[in-house]
Amino acid sequence: MKGKSVLIVGCGDLGARAGAILQRAGWSLTGLRRNTDALPEGFAGVAADYAATDAPLAMLEALAPDYIILTLKPVGSGEAGYRAGFSQAMHNVLAGLGGHRPAGIIMVSSTRVYAESEGGWVEDDSPLATTDPAALAIMDAERQLLASGHPACVLRCAGIYGEPEGMLLRRIAGGELSPQTPLRYSNRIHRDDVGGLLAWLLQQWERGVVPARIMIAADNEPAPQFEVELWLARELGLKEWRTRVSGLRGAGLRGGGHKRCRNLALRASGYRLRYPDYRSGYAAVVGDRPQTR
Repeated sequence: MKGKSVLIVGCGDLGARAGAILQRAGWSLTGLRRNTDALPEGFAGVAADYAATDAPLAMLEALAPDYIILTLKPVGSGEAGYRAGFSQAMHNVLAGLGGHRPAGIIMVSSTRVYAESEGGWVEDDSPLATTDPAALAIMDAERQLLASGHPACVLRCAGIYGEPEGMLLRRIAGGELSPQTPLRYSNRIHRDDVGGLLAWLLQQWERGVVPARIMIAADNEPAPQFEVELWLARELGLKEWRTRVSGLRGAGLRGGGHKRCRNLALRASGYRLRYPDYRSGYAAVVGDRPQTR
C-alpha cells in the first residue's frame, strides 16, 4: 500500500504510538501541538494551539492531509477547559480545513459520554449523558464532526492505561485499594491497543474498508474495580493493604457512575487486541516497572 499523509492534532502519547506504526508502513506523519520539540523523530511539526479562539487553523487547508487523527483533551480546569479542548477545538479544525476533504477523520473520544451509571451494559449506540458538563462538551465535538459531511469515526475509549508509574499503580504500590463493596465495574484499554487500533482503522480505510461511525474502544472484559486492584496488589507482592475511603463517587466534572462496555464494533473491525483483558495488559505494565529494593 502506498503511504498516505496523516495529521495528528494534539499529538501526544497516543498519536506517537499510532504514528510509529503508520510510519513503519511508509506513511508520512505531521503532528500539530503547541510544542513541536516533543514530537517523535520523523514527524513533521505544526506549532499551533488547537483550542485558541483567536487563532484559526487556516494552515490545515494548505496542508491537505489524507487522514486526520484528533487526540483532543481539556485545556484547563472545569467545564470551560472541556469546552475549549473539545467544542472549540473541533470548530477550529473543521473551519481550518476549508475546502479540503480528507479521506477520513478519527476523533479519540471517551466512554464517559454514555448515560449508564449503575453498572449496566452499554454498546456503541447506547443512550448518552444529559447532565455531565464534561461529557456534554465531548459530545458536542462528536456532533460537530459527525455532522460536518467529512468521512468520520468517533472512537470512544474506556480508561486508557499502560504507564508503569501511573496513578493507579502508585496508589496500589502504596497499599491503598478501593473497597470491595459497593460493587463498581471498570473498563479499560491499553495505550498500545489504542495506538494500534487507530493505525489499523486508517490502514483499513485506505483499503476501502470504512470503519463504524461510533466505536467503543475497550478490552473484552469489564471487571469490578476491587478485583482488578486486588490482582494488581498480589502481582506487586503486597501482603497488606488498607481500604480507600474517599474519592469513590466523584461529582460534577469527575463523574461518579460506572458501566460495562461491549466493544461490538471494535470486534467487527477485525482488529485483534494485543491485551484483551486487564490481566494480560497489567502483567506487561508491572513487568515494565523499575525494580525497587
